[in-house]
Amino acid sequence: MTENIISESTIAQIKDESNRFAGLSQEVGKVIVGQKNIIDFINLALLCNGHILLEGVPGVAKTTMIKAVTDALGLQFHRIQFTPDLLPADLIGTLIYNPKTQAFETKKGPVFANLILADEINRAPAKVQSALLEAMQEHQVTIGSETFKLDEPFLVFATQNPIEQEGTYRLPEAQVDRFMFKLLVDYPKKDEEREILKKTFDNKDITRILTKEDIFKAQELVKQIYMDEKIANYILDIVFATRDPQGYNLARIAPYIQHGVSPRATLALSHAAKAHAFLKKRHFVTPDDVKAVAPSVLRHRLGLTYEAQAEDITGDQVVNTILTSIASP
Repeated sequence: MTENIISESTIAQIKDESNRFAGLSQEVGKVIVGQKNIIDFINLALLCNGHILLEGVPGVAKTTMIKAVTDALGLQFHRIQFTPDLLPADLIGTLIYNPKTQAFETKKGPVFANLILADEINRAPAKVQSALLEAMQEHQVTIGSETFKLDEPFLVFATQNPIEQEGTYRLPEAQVDRFMFKLLVDYPKKDEEREILKKTFDNKDITRILTKEDIFKAQELVKQIYMDEKIANYILDIVFATRDPQGYNLARIAPYIQHGVSPRATLALSHAAKAHAFLKKRHFVTPDDVKAVAPSVLRHRLGLTYEAQAEDITGDQVVNTILTSIASP
C-alpha cells in the first residue's frame, strides 16, 4: 500500500472528523477537571471499538467520566455494580416462565446497551466476569438457545480498585486480553484539585455533539489511515521483544517476563496507532503514534514473573525498556 492511495477528499474528511472528536474532549472537560490523557484514550477506544480497563483508587471520577462521555454521545448507557453475589443472569439476562402464555420469555440484562460501565469488575467471581467474554469479543449474547446481536457501537468500560485485595477476584487472563487498553487513573494535580473545589459540576451542561453515524464514519476513516511497512515492522519488533527478549538484546528483562503479549496485542497496537494519528489530524502513522499507545495496549497483557513482583517491576517499566531499546524507523 502506498500513501498516494489515500485521496485528497479522504484526507480532508480525516481532519474534519478529528475536530469533532476534539469537541468531545471539550464537552467532557465541562465535568471532568484534568485527566486529559484518559479522555484521549476513551476517544481512541470509540474510534477502535475497543474496551477499556480503568484502574484507580476510589474517588478519582472514573464513573463520572464515563457518564459524561455517554451524555456527549447520546448513547444508551448502563452501569453494573459488580458484587460477590452477582450472577451471570444478572448481567446478560435469562429466560422467565410466563404462566399466562405457558412459555419462556427472554428478559434481557443490562449488558444490552451501547456503553457498559462494569464498576469494580474484580469484585465478582470468575463465572460472572466470563459472562462478559462473548459480549466483548463477539458483540452478541446467548440466552438459552437464542443468540442476540448487541447494538453498535458496543464498548465495555470496566473499573477496578488496585489497593483493596479482600473480597476481590483476579480477572481471568482471557478476559484481560480482550481489553484494548488498560488505563491508570491517577490523582489530580494540586491546581486541578483546587479547581474541583471551586466548580459546581452538572452533567446537564454537556451538549450532545456526536451521533452513532459520526462514530461509524470516523471508525471507517481510521481504517484508511496509511501505515508504512517500516512502522508495521516496528510494531512487530516491539511485540516479539516481549516474547523473545534475548533476541533483541534485552536479556536484562527476560527474568521478569513469564509470557509475552498475544497477536491480539499486535492488532490492537496497529489499530490504536492509526486512531492516534487520526486524532492528530494525520492520514499516516508515525513511530510516535505507536509509542504513545504502546504502554496502555501492552501493560496488562504482559505476564510478569514472581521475580518481577518481588522487585516491584511493573509492566510499564518493561514496556518502556523495550521502547527505548528498539530503534524506531
